[in-house]
Amino acid sequence: MTSERIIEVLRNSRPGELEYPPPVRDHSALVVYTALKGYPALAADHLLNPAITDELADIIGQVNRKLHLELLRTYEDKDYAASEERVTKIARIYDVLIEIGLNLIGFEYIWAGLTPEEREALLSLIEEELREAEELEEKALGSKDIANAVVKLKIEDMKKVMAGDPKRVGMVAWMGERVEGRLDPSKPTISFLEEMKKEIRSNAYYRMSLLGLCRFGNDYALGLRWLRRLGYVQVSTNPQLAAIAYRDDPTLWEKFKEYLRSHPELLDNPEERGDELAMAATLIALWPNMEVFRPVAYLLDFQDGMISYQLNPNVADSVEGSVSDALKIYSLCEDYFAKYDQYLLWGWPTTVERARPNIVFKVAGSSPAAIDITRILESYGIGTNNTVTYTVAQEIQLILAKIEGRAQAKKRGLRLTKVYETNMGGRLEGHLREVKAAELIREALKRLEKPEEELAELAKKLGVPEAPIGGVWRGPSGWGFNVEAKTLDEKIELVAYRAYLKPLTKEPFAEFLAKAGVCGGTPEEVMECLKTWEEAIGMAGTLVAQRVWWVFFSPENREKWIAYIVKKYGVTPEDAEEILDGIDVLPASKRKPADTYLTLASRNMTNTEFPNHQLNVHKEYAEKKVRLEDYAESITWSHDPKYVEILSHMEDFRKAYELTPELLEVLKEVGIEGVEEWGTGGTTPEEWVTFGSRVKTMKGFTEAYNAFKEKCIAIAKEVAAET
Repeated sequence: MTSERIIEVLRNSRPGELEYPPPVRDHSALVVYTALKGYPALAADHLLNPAITDELADIIGQVNRKLHLELLRTYEDKDYAASEERVTKIARIYDVLIEIGLNLIGFEYIWAGLTPEEREALLSLIEEELREAEELEEKALGSKDIANAVVKLKIEDMKKVMAGDPKRVGMVAWMGERVEGRLDPSKPTISFLEEMKKEIRSNAYYRMSLLGLCRFGNDYALGLRWLRRLGYVQVSTNPQLAAIAYRDDPTLWEKFKEYLRSHPELLDNPEERGDELAMAATLIALWPNMEVFRPVAYLLDFQDGMISYQLNPNVADSVEGSVSDALKIYSLCEDYFAKYDQYLLWGWPTTVERARPNIVFKVAGSSPAAIDITRILESYGIGTNNTVTYTVAQEIQLILAKIEGRAQAKKRGLRLTKVYETNMGGRLEGHLREVKAAELIREALKRLEKPEEELAELAKKLGVPEAPIGGVWRGPSGWGFNVEAKTLDEKIELVAYRAYLKPLTKEPFAEFLAKAGVCGGTPEEVMECLKTWEEAIGMAGTLVAQRVWWVFFSPENREKWIAYIVKKYGVTPEDAEEILDGIDVLPASKRKPADTYLTLASRNMTNTEFPNHQLNVHKEYAEKKVRLEDYAESITWSHDPKYVEILSHMEDFRKAYELTPELLEVLKEVGIEGVEEWGTGGTTPEEWVTFGSRVKTMKGFTEAYNAFKEKCIAIAKEVAAET
């Protein structure tokens, strides 16, 4: 069989059906059975059991012995070269050994409690078995084509990350390309592990996780297993990210079709089942994510390893609709993991709760309904991750709802999970930048004789695709939706969108303002003015995250909150600590490495990162532009007061940065000092719906969801037509 044919066979291979309960009597038998059925990742993850770490060398030895005997028996069949089944079997043996090796290289066995010396000793056992396996293949075949094919497919999996976006490169794909260029085809699996070890352990995120500088999550639905090895403990999803996952990995659509064939009830009138179909398609992409982080959830007692699932944006402002959707999804996940955990957790103590989903629901802070949705779900022991959140007042209000719900759950003895308060700093900054750009454009046009002609010329230079003088202008906004502009004011808003004016310091914009005498007399003076605004706006998201984190989790305030929770909700001090300790601020929608480096904290903080942003952060470290240790607890740093002074001239920044009168009274009751000086012009729950960042984000999310739903309906119709 040629190497090309081997690759084709392995790409087309499908896992077999697992038996329930597992038909095995020991850990090594389970690993071998599961791997040969086509679930090498699950087989390797089964060994992430702290109860067996002391015996792990013996168990890995048993696994090696059984796999080696399987290889010997396979190679005894002289017709094996023509057998797709046997090629697949050999590949799965390589695959499970590589997966165990990668778990040893990465963070997994740190969480499992192994010392560095123990990890290296175990890794040498795996490497020796891989060496023997490669020699057996070469002796029988005269080549190592199957070993090379397995490694090639591993690299292909890494390269899926952002594969559909030609303008951006994800960190995992970049790592895969680097490893690919250094592979030794004469020892493919061994060199793959050697090179992955270099990439993983020299990575900025691995180093930051090892130093305990912060927790990290992924703002993207693919490549998670590679990130887990760097110490990542969380993943966020939303409608746009679900659609991107299907774009970058089209095989997901085939899995969705298979799911529909096994659930024919969904094919009955697909038009009326659009939301059900979108939910099913999202879960198809979500379950593998939950599987990746499931060992983390159990190793870290559900205080990490959580998957964030965004609820349907079309019912985001409905308490009943959102809670109903969440409970339905939670139930489906329980059913799924009732089977999965029979393998992952085989041999774990019977007191460990099986089938509990490692999921939190993204509740959009788009209206006052978010407060009740958050509190209700938390009271059920189901975690939340508030999203579409940009302002200090908004995030404090929703953390208070979390605390109330978690206290209700704790009083009933419920086990709590890690939960999150997202700070969409990049989207706040994007909105503020657009507000400032539009303000400057309006001022300039007042001073120019032919406003629309001048604006059209600027639009052309900035790349607005359709901007005819006197006609309708059209173009993407950069927020996930397109814009049609008819009036002059609408056209100003279009030009100011981030698709065209990010950053503010674009040369055509500076020249346009200079011509009108706005923001300075010369292009050089204008550029300095724009740089000042760009720098200040670029700090806005960090300033909000810093203020929210300080209110709840700073050393000077933490004990005050514990005392307040004990008094207000009647829980024990130990329960109050658990309630507070399980809430993390989640800085998101990053735009530059500083957005990560300036929001690091060893507790109550998880930074969620988009793949191309991860690469930018890592390169800052790899190129020695930053020393990681210097950024320890950077969330506590004081920044130049000029940023707040400049930004305070913008009404929407004041709304984002200040408190409300009601929240001020709560914080004073808790005993938080100095907050009286913050101002009370922050967004009230009734104002959330009209805040600019919220309007733009929800429009993009809703359009992305509806487009994804339409695609799911079309696929369902296609499958229904088969019968």
